[in-house]
Amino acid sequence: MAEELDPYSRTVSAVARTMTTHVASVAMRRGSGSAVVFTEDGHLLTNAHVIGGATHGEATYADGEESRFDVIGADPLSDLAVLRATTAPEPATLGNADDLVVGQLVVAVGSPLGLAGSVTAGVVSALGRSLPVRQGQAARVIEDVIQTDAALNPGNSGGALADSHAHVVGINTAVAGFGLGLAVPINATTRRIIDTLMIEGRVRRAYLGVVGTPAPLPDDVAARTGQRAGLRVIEVVSGGPADKAGLRKGDLVLTVAREQVHDAQGIQRKLFAEVIGTDLAVTVLRNGAMVDVYARPTELTVG
Repeated sequence: MAEELDPYSRTVSAVARTMTTHVASVAMRRGSGSAVVFTEDGHLLTNAHVIGGATHGEATYADGEESRFDVIGADPLSDLAVLRATTAPEPATLGNADDLVVGQLVVAVGSPLGLAGSVTAGVVSALGRSLPVRQGQAARVIEDVIQTDAALNPGNSGGALADSHAHVVGINTAVAGFGLGLAVPINATTRRIIDTLMIEGRVRRAYLGVVGTPAPLPDDVAARTGQRAGLRVIEVVSGGPADKAGLRKGDLVLTVAREQVHDAQGIQRKLFAEVIGTDLAVTVLRNGAMVDVYARPTELTVG
């Protein structure tokens, strides 16, 4: 039995040895958690809920070195925040969560319950989970959240979820409670959010005012378009951009900006700053016919 576990143990040990040097314990006046060094010039990545309303704090690295950090930007609607430390060790390598498969080995590194450099290992339990988040009156769903059986407890939030190559594929979040492992994925969408936080300190999002649920396309439409599902509109906010554009309850959204949409996250991926105030093409199936409408998103306000 020991021989069967030996390769597993070697892999986990190697990842732990690599990752602990890149993960810091962070403390603010109120609260604490973990963060991951991800740039050569001392930027750290963590959860927005770890930072709360703090503007600065203290980071402690695995070798005991301490460094002051400032909060560069936080985005509660993706639960990500970027910090800038005075000094920091070498950065971790960011991976791509879109390449993960269920059953794959992952290692979580963080500071649960104040215990710096703690490591737990497990497998990817599920992909594509959704994590509801809220900022003021604005609600959003973090898409493609990673679920793992690597145990996460308070303090793990903001730490690294790494694959067997010691590439960071997620930022752990323990908001779901003791023992349930969830991580915000590192992928093209979240990298864009991270880049925006580093440059602008916040993420501006567009607002359409439509609520929908995934629904299959009729067989003939699916055969014609090669698309199997769309987003059924179940609510259109009165006076919102979707309402003004003529979108109706019962419409089946096929594409947004000429790209296929299969769920609400498909629309959310399009609603960043550059589409605010522009004409956004939305193709819907209505009474058996394809209809194009042009919605002009406004800026999402929170609070």
